[in-house]
Amino acid sequence: MAMLPSGVFAVRYAQDRALLRTRPQWVSLALFMLLLALLPHLVTPRLLAIANLMLVTAIVVVGLQITLGYAGQVNLGQSAFMGVGAYAAGVLSTKWSLPFLVTIPLGGVAAALFGFVFGLSAVRIKGFYLALTTIAAQFIFHFAVLNLPVSWLGGSNGISMHPARLGGIEFSTDVSIYYLFLVSCTLMVAGAFGMMRSRTGRAFIAVRDDDVAAGMTGIPVVRTKAMAFLVGAFYAGIGGGLYAYYIRFISVDQFNLFNSVWYLGMIIVGGTGSIVGALLGTFLIRAFQEVVTSIGPLLAELVPWLGGDIVFASMNILLGGLIAFFVIVEPDGLMHRWNILKASYRLWPFRY
Repeated sequence: MAMLPSGVFAVRYAQDRALLRTRPQWVSLALFMLLLALLPHLVTPRLLAIANLMLVTAIVVVGLQITLGYAGQVNLGQSAFMGVGAYAAGVLSTKWSLPFLVTIPLGGVAAALFGFVFGLSAVRIKGFYLALTTIAAQFIFHFAVLNLPVSWLGGSNGISMHPARLGGIEFSTDVSIYYLFLVSCTLMVAGAFGMMRSRTGRAFIAVRDDDVAAGMTGIPVVRTKAMAFLVGAFYAGIGGGLYAYYIRFISVDQFNLFNSVWYLGMIIVGGTGSIVGALLGTFLIRAFQEVVTSIGPLLAELVPWLGGDIVFASMNILLGGLIAFFVIVEPDGLMHRWNILKASYRLWPFRY
């Protein structure tokens, strides 16, 4: 439990369990949500497109935070689970003509079932070996898409989709897509907060800290580990379905291992075991990507001998350096440092 300001204390259990316990916290949240609601009218179309990608990525990274940060199960296949959700939504939309309110949840279910299979492997292995197992999800996903009949998943040709529709509303512009993503991201983040404060979330944390001790206290370790993968993959599937309706074209190359590494980097930068940290890491890494992408062509013009691959190469090098920096200097991420600063501010000027 984070340290509270002087004079703030709970007199009921509901107050003690509340996420927001002071009026300034409620006001800050309301202002932040108002800013998000007005964002399409305050930024350029380019920045709005970046915001859409951030919202989709945030859903996927929050799911990875549940699996990795809270349950302690290493997962390097989050991009593959996202791809399963995208392809499931695409097939259900194009071949069965189902509405997006049905295809996106079913895409999440399909990804959850795929992730559950790899969650079962977490029963006997952990750490580095579990990471290798989840990497296999990437290769299985790519192999299945490219080798199944073209009439099923489109093969290397991919799947083209129509815009999402809700009654007479068509989500075909960046502004309409933004509000769809904002509502979806808000619901998924709220669900993650609720789950982590429930019995299931406490079981995740207990298994992460010590699975042997958790089993001795009566927690079903096998089911908890598998459930962590199922929930994390479900979030990835929801994000994949939304991404499919945004791009309106699904290709297997969009969901590669490198994206999974990016998602892991977002967790490391933002902080493990914190949903807000996952959101913060998503924002910072996505912003970092856009800055490098924007500066890369200019750098290639100024220094021609570096070649045209400077954008991709510099992004990889800087990403690796950024992750290494946080692992060495601040392994618990930015949220840990922010919590320390808050505690120091609330203690000042007293040292005890």
